Amino acid sequence: MSDGPPRGTSDEAVISTSQLRKSFGTGDKVVHAVKDVNLAVQRGEIFGFLGPNGAGKTTTLRMLTTLLPIDGGSATVAGFDVGSQAREVRRRIGFVSQLGGADPDATGKENVILQGRLYGLSAANVERRTDELLGSLDLGDFADRLVKTYSGGQRRRLDIALGIVHEPEVLFLDEPSTGLDPQSRANLWDHVRRLRETGTTIFLTTHYLDEADALSGRLAIMDHGEIVAEGTPIALKRDVAGESVVVAFSEGAAAAARAVGILEAQDFVHDLSRDDDEVRLYVAQGSTALPLLLRVLDAEALGIRTIQLSEPTLDDVFLRHTGRSLRDDETPKRQEVAS
Repeated sequence: MSDGPPRGTSDEAVISTSQLRKSFGTGDKVVHAVKDVNLAVQRGEIFGFLGPNGAGKTTTLRMLTTLLPIDGGSATVAGFDVGSQAREVRRRIGFVSQLGGADPDATGKENVILQGRLYGLSAANVERRTDELLGSLDLGDFADRLVKTYSGGQRRRLDIALGIVHEPEVLFLDEPSTGLDPQSRANLWDHVRRLRETGTTIFLTTHYLDEADALSGRLAIMDHGEIVAEGTPIALKRDVAGESVVVAFSEGAAAAARAVGILEAQDFVHDLSRDDDEVRLYVAQGSTALPLLLRVLDAEALGIRTIQLSEPTLDDVFLRHTGRSLRDDETPKRQEVAS
């Protein structure tokens, strides 16, 4: 039996915010990092929180985990007010930061035992819990090795063990797979899904679109401190008008700019945007629109380097709501949008 605090059983949202706000002063300028954010995360779900660097998602996460004071509005986690009951919130959450928290000069087992003891687990329970976690996270063979000898994937799994040793109701994962190779990322995703199956609520911040799509039951997209879209990945993609066509032009950005003026007047084009030498447009049915598109571009002597047709992605969702593309591992470029 766990030594930790009792877990809630209510069907109410385990994470809830109302008009959550945070600002930072830089000289005479005030930056509104989080603007009136309303969120509701249900018990036992994986909730993805998407946004580029600087969108405000890390600031939101830090407020929810009591690491940063709230300027305005309110937030509750596991039934406790983040502002006035921070101690109770901390007892019921786990947090895996981007940088991790393991001591590289201690073994994996020593790290987990220490973390468990800091959370108040008894000596007997922490030994049992440590062995259980290291086994389930495929770290049993490395338990007695120094953490500084671990691979990136092994270290991230150890970070998760540190975050859940006390069996928290809510686990906050901040960019958990950044820097991992594809195999390590897939392995980490499997472990995150298993945590959800045990009833743990997971709040996942990420700028990897495939990660959000693969793991999240619901997600929110944040940009410039505001929630610009929220829902299931399927529903959000369904709301994007039709299919996506991306055309790259042989003559570069100038040709793409000219194409925008021509294509936005076509009835079969629902929406479009330009990024350098590429134009992305949305059409109701790709198989019907492609011949029309090629005919229009050929008539204007606009040479095509590549053309791609696909169903809507989360990147299309982000582009539709913000006017720019969410790129993995970089701050998105400014887009030109016509509608």
